[in-house]
Amino acid sequence: MVVTRETIIGEVLDFDPEAGQFFLEIGMHCLTCPVSRNESIEDACEVHGTDADALIAKLNAYFAEQK
Repeated sequence: MVVTRETIIGEVLDFDPEAGQFFLEIGMHCLTCPVSRNESIEDACEVHGTDADALIAKLNAYFAEQK
């Protein structure tokens, strides 16, 4: 999986639930909320005041290691 700003959080979590750790690290503790599961990474990071590019880099590095 390749994550972008437009990737929906629910897609990431469905692909690999363990990826939730990266959202939790930056304070996104509402991962089971139906609204957050349908938000893009960019929108969620904006709401939480976090760096979307940093989260995307961590997620993509994690998924690259899983291959």
